[in-house]
Amino acid sequence: MRIRYLLLHAYGTGGTIRTVMNQANALVARGHDVELVSVLRHRDEVRFPLDPRVRVTSLIDERGTADGADDAGPHAGGGAPPAEGWRAALGARRDAALARSRPELVPAGEFGARYFNRYVERTVARHLRQTTGDVLVSTRPALNVLAARYAPRSMVRVAQEHMNLSVHRADVRKAIAAHYPAFDAVAVLTERDRAEYAALLPRTRVVRIPNAVHSLDQQPADHGSRIAVAAGRLYPQKGFDLLLPAFRQVVERHPDWQLRIFGVGERKGELRALIEELHLYNHVFLMGHTSRLDDELAKASLYVLSSRFEGLPMVMIEAMAHGLPVVGFDCPTGPSDVLTDGREGILVPPEDVEALAGAMSRLMGDRALREKLGAAALRTARDYSPAEVHPRWESLFSELLGAAPGGTERER
Repeated sequence: MRIRYLLLHAYGTGGTIRTVMNQANALVARGHDVELVSVLRHRDEVRFPLDPRVRVTSLIDERGTADGADDAGPHAGGGAPPAEGWRAALGARRDAALARSRPELVPAGEFGARYFNRYVERTVARHLRQTTGDVLVSTRPALNVLAARYAPRSMVRVAQEHMNLSVHRADVRKAIAAHYPAFDAVAVLTERDRAEYAALLPRTRVVRIPNAVHSLDQQPADHGSRIAVAAGRLYPQKGFDLLLPAFRQVVERHPDWQLRIFGVGERKGELRALIEELHLYNHVFLMGHTSRLDDELAKASLYVLSSRFEGLPMVMIEAMAHGLPVVGFDCPTGPSDVLTDGREGILVPPEDVEALAGAMSRLMGDRALREKLGAAALRTARDYSPAEVHPRWESLFSELLGAAPGGTERER
């Protein structure tokens, strides 16, 4: 099969990017032709392990120019438009005007809407009209809307949803209801998601395929350490502004513990200021991005999930693959779809700072409990192994194509 994934920026560090690359690695290893198409490119190299047989192409290059200037406009490389006469100059001005215009199709409430304008929309539309292959997988609402509108109907079209329907804003839900029926299938992460999307899209096939951890062959966690780990983009969604005051309560009872937060994002300055305000500078550390998160998880004794909402919290499941117990908010959706309170970890009401502090303190004071919950977490993580999950994608694509695995003919 020739499979094309459409991503907003394949060169970033988000969970969607990582899980799509895991899927691509598994499919190319099974002999399929796999390409990742990145709408934007802002780095030289991808940040997650990727099989060299997976091709990566980009539509809009946002890397800096040779003199270090940042190119925010439609012409990669910056500077004046090529000297191709008045038609080229007119086209350059038109593209620049489009880049300053609001998008026509992407809803304003989409979490990545700030990356879209009419120039980006037209660039994606032009690419989609010319796309060839057997299967196209688009990976967020903005791209799903564009794929529904412009991708060839000769291809199998699958929309991935990495977020719970209730979290999307009203204009995004309206766009989902209007455009997703054009897809051959909509893939979601949890059973709760499947039920909610199916209710909105009664004539559309909605399937649940969870994301897979990249490996279960992990070093076991050190339950004797005094380290708690959290990870994710430094955005409001991840709730680190709630985690810090919770940890302030914890260190009063467990002053020998520290919290390491891995991730990058726009709220780094605010979180650093909050650490100073709460006098946590000897206990909480913003670690930035790491390409060796598995090693860092193995050093920890528990994992903390402080998110306001999730799709399916993959770093949490990867932590469970190390045998780490979880303390987290029972936010929509994901945590309670993966683990049971009291079995693999402790779940507390969403955004309840005091309850989160109490749960962390309980585990910090009881190594035997950490080991017991961690062992159960490892058993549950096996349900998200690559061997369990990735063949389901191949089966879905083959079924939609109307062919046996590896086939390329689609029955209409």
